[in-house]
Amino acid sequence: MIRLTSRPILGAFALLCAVPAQAALSPAETRMVAHVAADHERSVALLERLVNQNSGSMNLTGVAAVAQMMRAELEPLGFRVEWKPMRETGRAGHLIATKKGRANGKRLLLIAHLDTVFEQDSPFQRFTRRSGQGIDEAEGPGAADDKGGLVTIIAALRAMQAAGTLKAANIEIHMTGDEEDTGEPTNIARRDLIAAGKRADVALDFEGLVRDNGRDMGSISRRSSNSWRLEARSASGHSSGIFSPSVGDGAIFELTRIIARFRAELPEPNLTFNIGIITGGQEAALDADGVRATAKGKTNIIPAVAIARGDFRTLSAAQTDRVRAKMTAIVADHAPLTTAEIQFDEGYPPMAPTPGNQALLDGLNAVNADLGLPAMPALDPLKRGAGDISFVAADVDGLAGLGPYSRGDHAPGETVDLLSLKTQAQRAALLMSRLASEKRQVRR
Repeated sequence: MIRLTSRPILGAFALLCAVPAQAALSPAETRMVAHVAADHERSVALLERLVNQNSGSMNLTGVAAVAQMMRAELEPLGFRVEWKPMRETGRAGHLIATKKGRANGKRLLLIAHLDTVFEQDSPFQRFTRRSGQGIDEAEGPGAADDKGGLVTIIAALRAMQAAGTLKAANIEIHMTGDEEDTGEPTNIARRDLIAAGKRADVALDFEGLVRDNGRDMGSISRRSSNSWRLEARSASGHSSGIFSPSVGDGAIFELTRIIARFRAELPEPNLTFNIGIITGGQEAALDADGVRATAKGKTNIIPAVAIARGDFRTLSAAQTDRVRAKMTAIVADHAPLTTAEIQFDEGYPPMAPTPGNQALLDGLNAVNADLGLPAMPALDPLKRGAGDISFVAADVDGLAGLGPYSRGDHAPGETVDLLSLKTQAQRAALLMSRLASEKRQVRR
């Protein structure tokens, strides 16, 4: 409920958003906050259209269709929009939108993704909204991850346009089409995004907001995602001869011995490592995608081969290098009469916490203070996964988690909090406007 007093009335827009009396907002910022609130149903309608268009990473036509929907929103806002096909990596492509503003203004890079984890054969396909009694939420495939992020960007840009702050802003937007299942080789799949990071002064990632114990958190770091494949081989023969000097322990025992050393010797702060699949026997193999296993063996035959596949996640490039070196050394120290080999796949690099990233969160918290919202502490990096912003983290200061809050991501029933979409768009509009008004510093 809005209580009217004898203070001067700011106008209908201010009443719509109920800006707190203590807020230190400029007139343009007040208009932005109000515009997001007044435009909420339009934003929800856009989200519904996006969600109802399947765009699983391997639905190349569907991803391109969502890109076209985004083009239709961005071009009227003054952006030059380009579609970059990525058939050479087995994926649909990326949408890149650019808008030039002040010649010496900071250059903002906005990052989101068009694809979802829900492919065309998923039974979870439609948008459903639930509202009333203080609840406003929607369920649907990618409703939060990351179609909610796409809508947050559009809602914030519309508000900036309405308030007159968009015109001077230098903004480049990258909406990738394969964030959930990155095409390979990665150096081609992320070539354009990496180049954009080298041009930018600030990177803002519109994947979901994280709440911890009910409190909105700021993400100034994201851990890497690296996968590995370990294979052990040994002589085979009758099981009665196992452990003998002429045969040895067999491949499965050797694989488990190596894995046990991983568990004992690798742990350190901010590192996690996991084994996702394991197989072994007289014969064993993984499929081309590394997600299905086959094996053949008997209880009286010493297994000749054992294979495991997993991942590890780190907070810095130095930690990634250190962990890989440790794993490689452990595998090289294999038992007699066995061989062992580990291979590492390209993955997502880390986004390490830096003073520049913290300064961006400080700027967001200044926005929060002016909106009458609580400050957002920095999120523990163990509580969030890898993301596209990490590909530019080595070159530009960044802030992640500017999309809406949700629950149940990556599973049927994924639900986005539409009230948080409104708040996140208001935060983003103010933060981007303030950053865009700052003078960029020439890099050395």
